[in-house]
Parts: sequence; structure tokens; C-alpha cells
Amino acid sequence: MSKIGVLGTGMVGQAIASRLVGKGYEVCMGSRSAENEKAVAFAEKYGDLANNGTFADAAVFADEIVFNCTNGHASITALELAGSENLKGKILIDVANPLDFTNGMPPKLLFCNDSSLGEQIQNHFPDSMVVKSLNTMNCEIMLHPEGIPGDHNVFVCGNDSGARTKVSELLQEFGWKADNIIDLGDITAARGTEMLLPLWLRLFSKIGTVEFNFNIVRKP
Repeated sequence: MSKIGVLGTGMVGQAIASRLVGKGYEVCMGSRSAENEKAVAFAEKYGDLANNGTFADAAVFADEIVFNCTNGHASITALELAGSENLKGKILIDVANPLDFTNGMPPKLLFCNDSSLGEQIQNHFPDSMVVKSLNTMNCEIMLHPEGIPGDHNVFVCGNDSGARTKVSELLQEFGWKADNIIDLGDITAARGTEMLLPLWLRLFSKIGTVEFNFNIVRKP
């Protein structure tokens, strides 16, 4: 039995934590306060496999994998509260996006072109293995890819090839076909996946649903 930490109590954090419990993992949902109502409700709902606590509690709890599901603009702060020592040697799956809604819609990216949130996190926590993934789609599709008919893709990138492999294996547990998981290489590829978000938001506003994803079609 593997223990996994999930940082963040929003829609994405709730969805990922619930799916992990459903797959038999023990999960600790972390937030700024150990008394966070959403985290407490999660623990009460799922019983023995579900726990709640602070960001640091969740990071300590994790055997090997921690999900960053916090708001992108606050991710570095949240991870600092989790503690670099508590995250040391662990795979940090970064699902967040650096969206800046200061001036309303459409949002800007806090980092782009020559940096990304994934890179910022890796630079701040050099002893962790950051893998960017699942940030280019709605949370239900992240965890139930079969909800979209046909083939479509999820991306992974990170500096450690072993960490990327382990994340890909976990994605397959969520239902992703191995052939539909595209390994983009090192963490600088997060620039590209994060830059998909303005396009994703524009598509959402145009087609009126979050039930879509990107499919890379190759020439036979």
C-alpha cells in the first residue's frame, strides 16, 4: 500500500484524492490549516484510507508521490509550507497552471517563453523530482480518460526519467493507454503544456463544455 499526499482542496485536489482512494491508495489531503472543512469532509467521507492535515502533514505522509493541486499563483508558497525537507527525494506531480486573472478573462500566464511554473518549482525544490502532467484538461478527464471517445493525449515532462516512468504508470492506473501518454522530456517542456491553457480556456468558451481534450494525430 502506497501513501500519497495531495496538496490542495479545490476541485482538482478533491478529484485526484478521491480517485486515488478508489484505487486503494492511502491519501492525505493537505491545506494551510489542518481544520480545513473540505479536507476534513474528504477524510470523513472515505474512512480509513483518507486523512487530512496541513501541507506539511501531507508531504510527510507521502511515501514517494505528492500531487501539487494548489492554485498556480500560490504553489511556491504552498510548497514552502509543505517543507523542502518533507518533499526531498519524492516525486512532485505538478498539476497546477500559472494563470493570472488579475485583469479578468482571458487570463495571462505568470511565466511563459523562458520559464514555467514547473521549472520554478523544480528550481525552488532541487531535491524533489518534479513531473508536470495532467494540467491540460478538465479534472474528470484526467482521471477518467474513457469519458472522451477515441484516442487523446496526456503529457508528462520532468528532469528525472525514472520519475516520469512512475508517473506514466500511475496514469495508466487512471485508465490512460500507454500509447496515449506522451513523454516530452525534461521540465522545460512545461512551458509548452502550460501555454496550452489560454487556448484551452478559449476553446471552452467557444464550445461550451469542458469535456474535450487534445489528440496528436500522427501520419501513418
